[in-house]
Amino acid sequence: MERGNRRVLGGRWLLLVPLLLITEAAQKSDLGGDAAATIINHSSMVIQRLQELLQNGNASDSTLRIRTTNSDEVKIIHTHQLLLVLQSDIFEGLLGNKSVVTLLEPPECAVLFEKFIRYFYCGEISVQLNQAIPLHRLASKYHVSALQKGVTDYMKTHLASESTQGHVVSWYHYALGNGDETLQESCLKFLAWNLSTVMSSNEWATISEDLMVSLLQRSDLVLQNELELFTSVEEWVNRNNPNGSIIEKVLRSIRYPMIPPNHLFQILKQSMLLVSYQNFLQDLLFQAFQFHSASPLHLAKYFEVNCSMFIPRNYLSLPWGSQWIINNPARDDRSLSFQTQLGPSNFDSTKKITWNAIFSPRWLPVSLRPVYSESVSGGSPSNRLEEGRPRLVVTSAMSGLDFAGVTFQKTVLVGVRRQQGKVFVKHVYSVHQSTDEVSDFLAQADLQKRTSEYLIDNSLHLHIIIKPIYHSLIKAK
Repeated sequence: MERGNRRVLGGRWLLLVPLLLITEAAQKSDLGGDAAATIINHSSMVIQRLQELLQNGNASDSTLRIRTTNSDEVKIIHTHQLLLVLQSDIFEGLLGNKSVVTLLEPPECAVLFEKFIRYFYCGEISVQLNQAIPLHRLASKYHVSALQKGVTDYMKTHLASESTQGHVVSWYHYALGNGDETLQESCLKFLAWNLSTVMSSNEWATISEDLMVSLLQRSDLVLQNELELFTSVEEWVNRNNPNGSIIEKVLRSIRYPMIPPNHLFQILKQSMLLVSYQNFLQDLLFQAFQFHSASPLHLAKYFEVNCSMFIPRNYLSLPWGSQWIINNPARDDRSLSFQTQLGPSNFDSTKKITWNAIFSPRWLPVSLRPVYSESVSGGSPSNRLEEGRPRLVVTSAMSGLDFAGVTFQKTVLVGVRRQQGKVFVKHVYSVHQSTDEVSDFLAQADLQKRTSEYLIDNSLHLHIIIKPIYHSLIKAK
């Protein structure tokens, strides 16, 4: 009888779908061409009535008993099969031949289970940072795809939100275990682009061994300098005490040639971790000192310099670029001049290159620019200019910039959402030396709105980084 009832309820819902479509079509047909016609919408009242059904248990035909691990406490929720099976095939199977079901959930999920069930009745749910994982876990377990996607989107858009203990690392580990590659990549990108901030937070100690190894392989890490990374890695090792193979792997992922020789001498003397593992790192440290003592052109004849060890990351310190805060960016064009070091080698420490940057808030491609005939015939060039997109051009002040064995990569960071006085990186654009303009720069940004997510106190926060990339030449025998 219960199974028969379920089928009847399911059958009724299947009949409701075409009925709703017919009703909607009938409503549109009824309106016709009558300008005074309207549609009376009481859908909010229906949702309210459905929520009252859950709250009062009226006409309930199923009961969920929620138990938690290591506890005898049981939470009773009186529900309605129709509303549960419409969105969850798991509930359809559980309630197929019985009206009382006992569910075992971890404490963090059990405390939110009634909130989770309420979603079935109103299609709406409030989410907090500390509730994202348990709600996503419940939505995944019971195959509520719409809620699962909604919580995933919430997590991806709240990576920069303020929290006491931090949440991005735990979200990454959860996404990895859950097989959510989209969320996993979003978390990994956020951690890489804001690593300097993460390293100074409580989250740093919670990073797993696999995540640490994965992060250290990346060249898009945003941090002050390589020395800051070494110091933070040493702190992570001391707090987590991983096995020797992991320690060796993370220490060999530090790019020692990017650390000035005076700082290399300092950590060799003061770092107990480096002293303990110096035998495993002698080749890299020796290579770093050689790198600082010879010109890139000479070094490239004897060493493979286009490996990751000689590729700079996105360093924020002065020798690598310049911060650029553009107040009221929608107003007019702006320009900036700054200098960078020719390369990270100590051999080139006194050689500087001057760069010029030009920002335009409303630039139109040639194909869209108004011609003279349009102006004469009453066209409005100003309206066309309003349709333009932001443009950023970075060029060298030196004509014919060409250094044997070295090319330059231009990287632009866009900061958003100040939290506790910190600016988080949301976008990273990179172009090669041969390209002056940063393609698709803020293509979707509306800088006219003071509430734009790209503006902080009506200012656009940029950081331009120039990364010298070394290339192998003819190798000497």
